[in-house]
Amino acid sequence: MANAITIIRVILAFIAITLLFYTTTPYYLAAMTITIFVMWFDGLDGYVARKFNETSKLGAVLDIMGDRIVENVYWIVFAVLGYISPVIPIIVISRGIITDSLRSVALEQGYTAFGGSTMMQGKVAKFIVTSNFSRFTYAFAKAVAFVLLIAAFIPADYVFKEIIWNIAQICVYVSVVFCVVRGLPVIFESARFFKKDDNA
Repeated sequence: MANAITIIRVILAFIAITLLFYTTTPYYLAAMTITIFVMWFDGLDGYVARKFNETSKLGAVLDIMGDRIVENVYWIVFAVLGYISPVIPIIVISRGIITDSLRSVALEQGYTAFGGSTMMQGKVAKFIVTSNFSRFTYAFAKAVAFVLLIAAFIPADYVFKEIIWNIAQICVYVSVVFCVVRGLPVIFESARFFKKDDNA
């Protein structure tokens, strides 16, 4: 069930970003509504996996894969539409490639990104990468950024549009900072997996 939620989340994300290329108010409102569900499903799949004891290495990989697809697609489309600087998706995608490559090495040795067999060993690293506070704050900042970016570009005038744009921009940069900061411990902690290869 958890894996199905992850897959549905990715499909919904593609539907939402497709609607953004049709610049009418109903399409943008639909895209914004779907995006809210997409971001809510981000936490739902993990909750369902834990609730029904469906946690697995496959689930962990699918979860990260789904996160990457959703996150990258939104950032890229926002950049294409001119909502944000192209530098932002470049940073986010580069960070994702680096951390996922390092996590694949850890996975070969039986470690996952999160959960009981997480590759994070240090207390600070665990807090930054795997703690509920860190993961929720990062997810919340992204969710608000994505939803408000769409809201700010709804092709209709309404009250507080400029305020929404400003809040969206703040959340965009908070998300990018969180993205980079949460990637650093993965880089540092992965060093020990390469040392094992050197000693083999």
